[in-house]
Amino acid sequence: MTEDKRRCAWAGNSNELYRHYHDEEWGRPLRDDQGLFEMLVLETMQAGLSWMTVLRKRENFRKAFDNFDIEKILTYGEEKIAALLADSGIIRNRLKITAVIANARAFIEVQREFGSFSAYLWGFTDNKPIQNRWQTLADIPAKTELSDKISADMKKRGFKFVGSTSIYAYIQSVGLVNDHTADCFVYTELGG
Repeated sequence: MTEDKRRCAWAGNSNELYRHYHDEEWGRPLRDDQGLFEMLVLETMQAGLSWMTVLRKRENFRKAFDNFDIEKILTYGEEKIAALLADSGIIRNRLKITAVIANARAFIEVQREFGSFSAYLWGFTDNKPIQNRWQTLADIPAKTELSDKISADMKKRGFKFVGSTSIYAYIQSVGLVNDHTADCFVYTELGG
């Protein structure tokens, strides 16, 4: 059990879903393209909302978006978009839904160019996580030069909902940066 371990302040100890996400996923280096795409979809859906809203609906997103199957998402047309907009289990925002489809197209193009999306994304950090050493949640920036650079490049490649703040949240979640606070047990596990 990890309930007695010290965590980043945002994870707290009261919500099991948040604790599990913090302890098992957030900030752990993810190099699998399927997982990277899933997190990109979830970050797209999160824009302007709380992360908890997205986590609570994660299984619904999996079902609605065919388990984040990129090839299937590429085939989505107006009929599927209408079905998604009618699905009360997900965030029903046309711009975000069409962004997921556009991002699937851009994701495939990046895979073709770089061999994998992982190779593209991790290339921004020379294939290793950046180890930050934040003391408190207030120390952690909302965006950085790195997120500015990745965001600009992704926008050029046709990705949507990839502003610098969203991309910083994305690279935190997939472990390009270790932004667990220095007193968090995961920080140490990740080599901080």
